[in-house]
Amino acid sequence: MVMVDGKGVPVSAFVTSAQVAEVNTIETLVDVRQCDGPVKRLIYDRAADADWLRDALQQRDIELVCPHRRGRKRRSRQDGRKLRRYRHRWIVERSISWLFNYRRLQIRHEHYSHLFEGFVTLACLLIVLNRF
Repeated sequence: MVMVDGKGVPVSAFVTSAQVAEVNTIETLVDVRQCDGPVKRLIYDRAADADWLRDALQQRDIELVCPHRRGRKRRSRQDGRKLRRYRHRWIVERSISWLFNYRRLQIRHEHYSHLFEGFVTLACLLIVLNRF
């Protein structure tokens, strides 16, 4: 998982196993970020559509911008005005493609997760250095 700022520079990244749901690790992603400034809003895809996550992030003064899943039983928790920010999701996808420019990250060759996480951190560092 990777968290980027508004320009696509990686701010936070960590590795989890494939069995862990993404919605359960979003708060950890916010906790391990490397910047000092506060996070105002978090743009995510439909996988983060959980009311408990919206409430937890709202207590931290973070606005979660993500569309609701299809077939949602409960009433909507956001209006269409906040979803206009979702069109900037391409910045996150571009940053992920920058990470996949490094062949070592496309296919996980490492058996140990700490080695793979080290390569992810190194790739994020190289992206940050290229952006400045």
